[in-house]
Amino acid sequence: MRDPVIELEDVSIAFGEKRVLDGLNLTIYRGETTVIVGRSGSGKSVLLKAMMGLVTPSRGHVRVFGRDLATVSPVELLALRKRMGMLFQNYALFDALSVEDNVEFPLVETAHVRHRDAEQVAHRLIEMLDLEGSEELLPGELSGGMKKRVSLARALVARPEVVLFDEPTTGLDPLMIERVDEMIARARKQYALTPVIISHDMASARRLADRMAFLHDGKIIFTGSYDELVHSELAPIREFLGGTQPPRAAGATTRTDQPVIELVGVHKHFGAKHVLRGVDLAIYPHRITVLIGASGSGKSVIAKHVMGFMKPDSGEIRVFGKDIVPMGERELDDVRTHFGLVFQHAGLLDWMDVEENVAFPLVERRHEARAVIRDRVHDILERLGLTQLRHRLPGEISAGERKRVALARAMVMRPDILIYDEPTTGQDPLRTREIDDMIVRAQEQFDITTLVISHDMASTFRIAHAIALIHEGRIVAYGSPSEVRGSANDYVRHFLRASAAA
Repeated sequence: MRDPVIELEDVSIAFGEKRVLDGLNLTIYRGETTVIVGRSGSGKSVLLKAMMGLVTPSRGHVRVFGRDLATVSPVELLALRKRMGMLFQNYALFDALSVEDNVEFPLVETAHVRHRDAEQVAHRLIEMLDLEGSEELLPGELSGGMKKRVSLARALVARPEVVLFDEPTTGLDPLMIERVDEMIARARKQYALTPVIISHDMASARRLADRMAFLHDGKIIFTGSYDELVHSELAPIREFLGGTQPPRAAGATTRTDQPVIELVGVHKHFGAKHVLRGVDLAIYPHRITVLIGASGSGKSVIAKHVMGFMKPDSGEIRVFGKDIVPMGERELDDVRTHFGLVFQHAGLLDWMDVEENVAFPLVERRHEARAVIRDRVHDILERLGLTQLRHRLPGEISAGERKRVALARAMVMRPDILIYDEPTTGQDPLRTREIDDMIVRAQEQFDITTLVISHDMASTFRIAHAIALIHEGRIVAYGSPSEVRGSANDYVRHFLRASAAA
């Protein structure tokens, strides 16, 4: 017999007029890994909070270890929560505490365990999660992957029976996601855990899930295995998974025209760390080039070099055929007028409406008359289908619309080269596909050169004419999607396997 540890029966939760969960039913069974997926904003995080008793349903019942949370006393609710752990999406570490102190915190503060005993338990977890040597470091000194492992250690230190994971792999590259998945699987086995995981990453779900649950319109509309999910005929699931299919299969990358950007033998050190190690990279006009690689591999450093925000230790960086390395700041400012930049999180000004946000860079430059600025802004809003939103504030529009407004703000400057910084991070497959479509349409509509910084392989294969895969400061694969798929390089093949959702 399967032993239920969490049961949600006919659960409804609303915030004001917005109903987030609507008659939801779901059972979590002891020892099984349940992965819950669904659109961004569908209520997955609210569902986790309901399991912890952090939000109270307006209707229905939440039972944890057989106890109805609506009827237990505050003391019993606290006791039930102590049997559960939580790993937050954004780590939630204490900035002023070391790694070791962060891991020990739940034991020392809430379990009244002696410091020496807490230290021993924490050290075993630190060792298991490959964090030895970082015990005295502060969170600000850690990489994203290390922070995630510290969060996992802290979630496990009190030996919970159930651990709730809220997007544990968001913002990580495919290899680090695979590593975090391995750690969750190892912890499940070693500590006899019941993991409940909220995720957008289908490759991760494939590796971890005993059972999948799909949340749509406030209800769980599917439970079953991963294979049953991907073969489901339910329309919301088919639409959701459509975002994982890579259609582009461009041929060879042989070009006869001149590159718009070219890096030749570029090296860069930060202290003793050799970040770029002889990078050679050509970015050709009127195409989408995706620069992809693991966190810390040097992607963003390359982007900063091509815009002249960093100088290499050696090598050449040619933009429109001119080496920008010896240029002074005034010449570099002229070069930068050819670039547009779309930030990862849109970067809109909350107190300005859409029209004012798009106009902002033109107004700041003060080179154009007010009427000219107005006409250019209205033209770009119309071309990107944003006219109806022009008087709305960023907080009043969707995340996808905010991305399009950020694109409009970049395009109003009429750049020749557009750079996107991790545009799909933290997005579900369907939202990712919408962003990918936006990037492709913008490249075709405005006939510009596009450079995308990414660690999303599915998105990369969907949009790229050319892919450059960087590893430890070197380009280890360069070519069309089909050429990169066929690479014999062991690292490239591992990166592709870790990214695969099927």
